[in-house]
Amino acid sequence: MSLVLEGFLNTVALTLLSFCGALLVGLLVAVLRIVPVPLLRAIGAVYVEVWRNIPLLAWLVLFVFGLPEVGVTMPLFWTAFLAISLYEAAFVAEALRSGVNSVASGQGEAARALGLSLRQSLRHVVLPQASRRVVQPLANIAIALTMATALAGVVGVVDMTRAAQRINLELAQPLLVFTGVGLCYLVMAAGIGFGARALERRLA
Repeated sequence: MSLVLEGFLNTVALTLLSFCGALLVGLLVAVLRIVPVPLLRAIGAVYVEVWRNIPLLAWLVLFVFGLPEVGVTMPLFWTAFLAISLYEAAFVAEALRSGVNSVASGQGEAARALGLSLRQSLRHVVLPQASRRVVQPLANIAIALTMATALAGVVGVVDMTRAAQRINLELAQPLLVFTGVGLCYLVMAAGIGFGARALERRLA
């Protein structure tokens, strides 16, 4: 029972922390993608293309075995957190950029005409409007991230999937064990979807 609880708590913690990290990095990358500076836009575009087009499992393996080679050591949980956050940030950035692009260009022009700086116009005019449009895309990313945390078990993190594998070795009841794990993921995904719909209604 303790192993099940440890796996569940690790999965929840990894999901929440990784999504928060992805939001922070994704917001920064999204800003780089929309600022009127070609070099910064190029940096943002390269980040998105590199991280989005290499599988998460490859990143996890690279971080777990590659970081110690350059003198960076940390617990497996935090290594998985770092890899998942940076990977999902590419998708968050594109969702935020799409939301910003959906705001009429006249809004930003009007803000600049009123004397607002780029930062002020983004903060007070563009982003508040874009936030209403990105709730559902971000919820979809959060659900995908929840499922992606199962890959952390491949590199040694005791998440729900790895805990289920260990329990199944003892009980030899794969149908029962993995059905229970699947239901846990289902509940988490349904909770994210319900929360997103509630937030969407509130912002509307």
